[in-house]
Amino acid sequence: MRLQILTGVALVAGLAAAAQETPRSIANPPAQELTVIKNNAATAVKSQGMTGTCWCFSTVSLIESQCMKAGADARPDLSEMFVVRNVYLMKARNYVKRQGAAQFGEGGLGHDVLIAAGTYGLMPESVYSGKLPGQNELNHSKMADTLKQFLDTLLARRPIDPKWEQSFTALMDHYMGQAPPAKFEYNGKTYTPQEYATKVVKFSPSDYVSLTSFTHHPYYTSFVLELPDNHANGSFYNVALNELIGATWNAVQKGYTVMWDADVSNRGFAHNGGYALSPKYDSLMDRKQPNPAIPEVDVTPEYRQELFEKLVTQDDHLMHITGIGKGKGDKRFFIVKNSWGTGSKFDGYLYVSEPYFAVNTINVIVPKAALDKELMKKLHIL
Repeated sequence: MRLQILTGVALVAGLAAAAQETPRSIANPPAQELTVIKNNAATAVKSQGMTGTCWCFSTVSLIESQCMKAGADARPDLSEMFVVRNVYLMKARNYVKRQGAAQFGEGGLGHDVLIAAGTYGLMPESVYSGKLPGQNELNHSKMADTLKQFLDTLLARRPIDPKWEQSFTALMDHYMGQAPPAKFEYNGKTYTPQEYATKVVKFSPSDYVSLTSFTHHPYYTSFVLELPDNHANGSFYNVALNELIGATWNAVQKGYTVMWDADVSNRGFAHNGGYALSPKYDSLMDRKQPNPAIPEVDVTPEYRQELFEKLVTQDDHLMHITGIGKGKGDKRFFIVKNSWGTGSKFDGYLYVSEPYFAVNTINVIVPKAALDKELMKKLHIL
């Protein structure tokens, strides 16, 4: 995703609201604007600070909600930076093997978290925060460039140093603090990260399914989504647009939450104003005081595909869908938890209209248990 997500007012709000240790309820919108139908359990809104790691915050938040739904932990607070460290190492290995002809930077996708957590496990935020001593907010403004410079210098000399990973890890230590422990104590018991993930969080990457909807690949097949940040060459199940929307809505109705990857670099995304809308005309959109009842575009698969092909709709930002609601005329909205802190109209949440979702969604990650049997049959998912 493009690192533009913490600019202007959003940056100030994110930095002013340090990651909270206690949960905070979503502010209800005025009754005349929107009625909440369902809002599922989620942990407190956090700030990703000056980092491009929304892909981790959103997907870790999904895992936390899934953990809460399963009753595995009353309210887990998982370490995003433990996952980020492991993903950086995964990206570095890929970059070296491809001799620098690969993406390396702060960006990523939700499946990176699933892969890393499935391989290296998880741990509580209390065990590893990824912050330096005395640091209140995460700041990776220089880290990605420094790590890439190290890798480029490494590749310029052949043969490469077989112990390069040790030096790479030491660089991460410089920006993210001492490496996380191999074992830690939690609630009186000792765990490895892998044991904590499986025994406490009850996490398994196979419990999640990645969905998208584009017409340049056949429906009901999986394909490698052509995104710069898809360094892992992850595959996504391709479904019809109405099925993508329906699968997300139905998952929330059933009590599940969904990771959402979307384009937010458009006039309709007004985080501080509390709404994301796709106005029929730009002049209708007031970003400071959005009107959720404004007329919005009629979205077709062809219109959506055209914007993707023109590189208008791109992979910008990942968030966490926790609920659903309706406005005037039964207009449908998704309730979305963001990772820019709580300094916004709805305490870090926003309401995303169905047309906005239809136009701007790149992909979603849905708990497999939330999918309808008919769709699973079409996708040949066991």
